[in-house]
Amino acid sequence: MTDALTEPAPRAAADTPPRAADTEPRAAADTAPRQVPVRPAALPGADTLRMSLRTVHFVLPGGVDDPAAPSGGNAYDRRVCLDLPGFGWQVHRLPVAGSWPRPEAAARAELARALGELPDGSVVMLDGLVACGVPEVVVPEAGRLRLAVLVHLPLADETGLPPATAAELDARERAVLRAVPAVIATSDWAVRRLVAHHGLDPERVHAAAPGADIAPLASGTDGVSRLLCVAAVTPRKGQHRLVEALASVTDLPWSCVCVGGLTQDPEYVARLRALIDGHGLTGRIHLAGPQSGAALDASYAAADLMVLMSYAETYGMAVTEALARGIPVLATDVGGLPEAVGRAPDGGVPGILVPPEDPAALAAELRGWFGEADVRRRLKAAARRRRAALDGWATTARSLAGVLSRLPGEPRRAA
Repeated sequence: MTDALTEPAPRAAADTPPRAADTEPRAAADTAPRQVPVRPAALPGADTLRMSLRTVHFVLPGGVDDPAAPSGGNAYDRRVCLDLPGFGWQVHRLPVAGSWPRPEAAARAELARALGELPDGSVVMLDGLVACGVPEVVVPEAGRLRLAVLVHLPLADETGLPPATAAELDARERAVLRAVPAVIATSDWAVRRLVAHHGLDPERVHAAAPGADIAPLASGTDGVSRLLCVAAVTPRKGQHRLVEALASVTDLPWSCVCVGGLTQDPEYVARLRALIDGHGLTGRIHLAGPQSGAALDASYAAADLMVLMSYAETYGMAVTEALARGIPVLATDVGGLPEAVGRAPDGGVPGILVPPEDPAALAAELRGWFGEADVRRRLKAAARRRRAALDGWATTARSLAGVLSRLPGEPRRAA
């Protein structure tokens, strides 16, 4: 899932799908209706409804609220905690600190303690980053708790893992997902991927795609030249490919702002800075770091084109955040990104998808964007129509509530 996002304040941008969505003050006026989370207190008979809420215990990574390390997954988790009560589920947050998905012994012990203290039959939703790497902790609890695992990104899909580590994480994830009665993915593509890759029963795997809050239309800079990339600066997000492509079109009048965390992989950030400097692009590519609130809104408002060069995404929340402002998208054709780009109601496509590992294809599309006014008009018109048709976060919460409500009444006994 791409990482960057739209949720109630405070908000931070990153990487899902990914982690990392929002409702702070907006950078420009707009008359479009806002999509607001449904809350029981705003409904008639709220006191009665509050008494009837069922409880889901939500196991989260300990850094879920850290503004210095934003991600699409974290933003998704925070947002659904706010919206699930509107669909009958009170959320009890259980953040567990640790270097997930390969935690130290103390973190595994803390997770085991947190799960062990829950009463038999409790409904528990676990973020896959925490759950999928520790089957020795999670699988035994599937015999007494009603578990659902929310997978933002399959563990082995993280770019740059040594093959042995990826294989180990893949096997651990498979053990966890086969043991629980419900698996939740963030796109239809991700559902198909998990079912096929791990041999899961399709009836147990469900989609709950991230929502988007309609935001003010971006005014842009000059309608063409300001490029914006919203993603944590990590190998999986492929900012080096973006730099390589931009280095081949220096005759065009572009500038590019990269918004996203700079602490997840310091070595990659250092290599990226060296690459930018080596191509003489220091004055044209700006690594802005993580942003939230008004600063993030301002970055979106000034953007003419969103660019995202990920190697893997289960969805792409930064894409729908851009489309929620009417900004066209240029992204790699991987994973759930085509699903996030989607189509306008009239069939128009609000973006361009390029093959992964092909900076030359990206550069060619950039030349088309700069050189063909008709292309820009078509993409911008489609982006605005797609904006009006985006699903809100209430749809996400409704999907999750449905999955939780259908969990078996008796815990599924683990083999």
